[in-house]
Amino acid sequence: MTKTLTAAKAPTARERLLAAANELFYAEGVQTVGIDRIIERAGVAKASLYNTFGGKEQLIRAYLDSRHARLTERLLRAVANAGTPRDRLLAVFDAQAELFAEQNYHGCAFVAASAEAKHGSAIEEASDAYRAWVRALFADLARDAGAPDPEGLARRLHLLYDGGAVSARMDRDPSVGAVVREAAATLIDATLPSGAARPVRPADH
Repeated sequence: MTKTLTAAKAPTARERLLAAANELFYAEGVQTVGIDRIIERAGVAKASLYNTFGGKEQLIRAYLDSRHARLTERLLRAVANAGTPRDRLLAVFDAQAELFAEQNYHGCAFVAASAEAKHGSAIEEASDAYRAWVRALFADLARDAGAPDPEGLARRLHLLYDGGAVSARMDRDPSVGAVVREAAATLIDATLPSGAARPVRPADH
C-alpha cells in the first residue's frame, strides 16, 4: 500500500492564534483576555503574534473580520435556500435563531467588542463594517421583495435583529429566535406587496 502523497498541513501560527482568539475573545471578552493567554492557548512564541498581527488590537480586528466572514457565509446560505422574497428576508432570522440555539452562544461578538473600543479604533471599524453589511443585506432583500421603502424596512428589521441577539444573550433564552422571527414576519407582511410571497423564478435573478 502506497503512502499518502500529501500529509495534512499543520495549522500556521496565524491560524492557531486566530483559533485561540475566537475561542477566548468570544467567550470572555476582548479586553478581559490578555495576550499571554492567547499565546499560551495557541502554543506559539510571543514574537509570532507581533510578527503576524503587530499587536493585540490588530489581532482583535482579525478575530472580528473572521467572525464577519463566517456570519456572512451563514446568512447568505440561508437566504439562497429560501424560495420567495418574503422567505429570503425571514431566512436571516432563521439563521440567527440557529445561532441562539448553539451551546456556546455568547451574544453578538461585535456588540461585546465595541462596548469597550475607543472611537476610531480598528475594533470600531470592524464592528461598523459588519453592521453596514447586515443593513445592506436587509435593504437589498427588501428592495428585491418590492418594499416601497426598502431602507426604512431594513432599518426596522435590523433593530429586531439586534434586539434578538441582546435578548437571547441577556435572558439566556434561545427561544427568543422564534419570537423575533414572528415579529419580523408581522412587519414584513404589513409592508410588502402581496406578490412577495410568490417563488422567485430563475429569470428574476
